[in-house]
Amino acid sequence: MLRALILSTTMLIPLGVSSQESVCYGSTASGSLDGGVKLPGEGPNFVSYSAVAGLIGRTYVHSSVRDIIVAAYKALETEQPGTVFKYAETGLSSGGTFRPHRTHQNGLSVDFMVPVIDENGESIQLPTHPFNKLGYSIEFDKAGVYEQYHIDYDAMAAHIAELHQQATSRGFGLWRVIFDPDMQKYLFSTEYGHYLQANVQFSERPSWVRHDEHYHVDFEIPCRELRR
Repeated sequence: MLRALILSTTMLIPLGVSSQESVCYGSTASGSLDGGVKLPGEGPNFVSYSAVAGLIGRTYVHSSVRDIIVAAYKALETEQPGTVFKYAETGLSSGGTFRPHRTHQNGLSVDFMVPVIDENGESIQLPTHPFNKLGYSIEFDKAGVYEQYHIDYDAMAAHIAELHQQATSRGFGLWRVIFDPDMQKYLFSTEYGHYLQANVQFSERPSWVRHDEHYHVDFEIPCRELRR
């Protein structure tokens, strides 16, 4: 009877959700993290960029960031049916230096691979494997085309807008989104363009890496002063 009660109670706890609250310190470029949580490896409409990266601990975030991301993917199941997404590098469980990135240090930075469609307009996953540096060596042209893959700007814009909505509903926000400035006009031409321009800060200057195959999102969540 007791075992049955424990099992039934356990089944009420959503998968991938923990009661653990993270604490972030400092900034994305100089920070640390207590109680980092791992993003789920996959869901109905999303996957991680690398199972191995998950195993070696490169997919940890602040617990509130995890909740925002998972909730956004859940909402997109209805808003963007049939569309698949992929997240990439996040950070370490305790934060700190995360090579080769210059940020990703306090659990508030997440890279997302661009959602893509094939020549038939079908939503597919951008390939990420060791031979293309887990997707980071892919180079799209200025129109967002690489081989048979075309960036799905509608899905990407919907995703960023949903991340913002999920963050603000929890009292947080998005600090910035880094994506190739020359390609941002395609995002702003989607049905979500006005919302993004009114509510989300996009980088206006080119970054030290191009950010065409992925978009970097920094979440705005209060952090404590960095401990020395």
